[in-house]
Amino acid sequence: MKKLFTLAIIGLVLSGCSKGFDMPEPTPEPTPTPTDPTADIKANVEKVFGVTFASNHDWNSTTNGTVTLKFDSSVKKVAVLASLSLTSDGDGIANSMKVLNQVETNNQTSVSLSYDAPSANQALYAAFYTASGCVFKKIESNTVTMDQAPAKARTRGETEVYKIPEGDFSIGKIEDSWAAQRGWISGEKLYMLADDDYTRLKMEAPAFSDEYTQTFRDIIFSYLPNGRKINGVWNNNLPKVMALGYTDDNAYRVTTGTAPIIVSPVYKCDGAGTWGNEVYNSDLYYYYFKEESLNEATDKVAFLQNLPKFKLIPFNIHFGADEDNSIRKDAAFAALYFGDGTPEIGTKGSFIFPAGYKIGFMVRAKTDSEGSKKQGELYFDGRLNTKINAWPNFSSSQLGATDPRATWFKLNNRLLQLWESGTDEDFNDIILEIEGGVEDIDIIPEFEYNTYTFCFEDREIGDYDLNDVVIKATRKSPTQVEYSIVACGAYDKLYVRNINEGKITDDAEIHSLFGVGQNTFINTESGANYYEPITVTKTVDASFSFLNESTQPYLFDETTGKQVKLSKKGEDPHGIMIPYADFKYPLEKTCIKDAYTEFNNWGQNPVNSTDWYTKPVSGKVFE
Repeated sequence: MKKLFTLAIIGLVLSGCSKGFDMPEPTPEPTPTPTDPTADIKANVEKVFGVTFASNHDWNSTTNGTVTLKFDSSVKKVAVLASLSLTSDGDGIANSMKVLNQVETNNQTSVSLSYDAPSANQALYAAFYTASGCVFKKIESNTVTMDQAPAKARTRGETEVYKIPEGDFSIGKIEDSWAAQRGWISGEKLYMLADDDYTRLKMEAPAFSDEYTQTFRDIIFSYLPNGRKINGVWNNNLPKVMALGYTDDNAYRVTTGTAPIIVSPVYKCDGAGTWGNEVYNSDLYYYYFKEESLNEATDKVAFLQNLPKFKLIPFNIHFGADEDNSIRKDAAFAALYFGDGTPEIGTKGSFIFPAGYKIGFMVRAKTDSEGSKKQGELYFDGRLNTKINAWPNFSSSQLGATDPRATWFKLNNRLLQLWESGTDEDFNDIILEIEGGVEDIDIIPEFEYNTYTFCFEDREIGDYDLNDVVIKATRKSPTQVEYSIVACGAYDKLYVRNINEGKITDDAEIHSLFGVGQNTFINTESGANYYEPITVTKTVDASFSFLNESTQPYLFDETTGKQVKLSKKGEDPHGIMIPYADFKYPLEKTCIKDAYTEFNNWGQNPVNSTDWYTKPVSGKVFE
């Protein structure tokens, strides 16, 4: 004990005198540098994507708002619409119009609607639906008031607006149709004025306002997008044309007998010189008949085929040869009534038709750029197209034998005729306005709801195919949202939280919802089994927004014990919401940057490539 005590005293003495001997002080142990828990995530992101993303990126492609719509008692429904850009192969940009929110008015004259809109939208519109049509007005403030012109303004005596040509107009030429020359319709004749008379027949027309011109472009080409293909997929507008219901017997308008029938060419798009100036080298024809005569005919189609067809507009005296994709109204032509018999050279016409006749229309294509392959008579009434729809080059349109070549459309009380005169199915090659002495019709176009796609990566160190869970959400009314789990490309035990409706409860594991084990990928592999989405409809508050974090769906990963929510500013893109109905998520193990080559541009700078999600790479997304 003594020895140990002595050594302890010596130790204390030596340590207490160390400064006096200039001995170095003991170096304290350094405090360990805290490990950044996100360092591995950041390193993986840069490795997978090959770039550094903007530190201020919030990964949000959506904006929200509320608009008050004011209207009169004729309005039955109102909606907020967004015009979205699409990529049209070889034809620039096409648009698609989607419903963001809509509601029945229930005899109110003012409604406020909240909405979530893609940030990259081309325009927002208010739609006011009446019993006879729809009035569209661009949303440029928090309040939009419908100011529709009276419908009667489009059907009044047009002598108040147009200076009807003076002098006589009579048949100057009679020719066989292409169909007659080819032996399809024996004896079908085409009747024309003398060439110089068409210059006399041409009248000045009041121009569209700038506002109407913009609305025309936004609405028409969103309802019927322009172009042969969009994002690599054949652009088939025929189902929308058929949905409007103006085919066969409904292709015709009924004369009122009160005013001239005025037709104004207002738009053409035919590729101009590239395809042989197809519209420029075409003419508009019309024909007419009494409905009782058609009903009495044993063969209705033969009856219509053998009616005289009268030339109304040679398009080459209105459109420029190289004019393309321009909207303008500055000329009009009045149809002539030549009686009910078979006309002869010298038969005079009248600008007033008797009441109760039906009038139909045909476009005669005459370009010789490919011989006779692009020549023929194209009818609004599809029953008369059985031969021409199968004729080169018209057969490449993929239209069926009796499909129509035109449709009616009503835009802010103007009656328009939209033509497919070429070899695709976009139905906007030629657009005409019809005014005056024809009865009004009801045309109410319906647009699809926009859909928002939630894409999640389940692991912090992920491959960023963003298909580990894919949820699509569609607002069906101010207080109804439809949710669908459409894919699960993960083996983890996963749950969707914050929907909690129907089958999709907070404690329902995703694989079990589809009736498969955890080792099964659901709708993320090409050629594998397809599983129907799990869909529920949830009641929400009228002020609901997909941007509200408290109502956004998110994941709980029981395997890791972590929640996966939409990415916030400065985070990696482990959860993103795409405001695009046609978004195609990547295939299994395909990084989002490879499925969408502009994703990295957007990631590095949020103002670049904001429509990246409209441009998928074929073969790298789930179709």
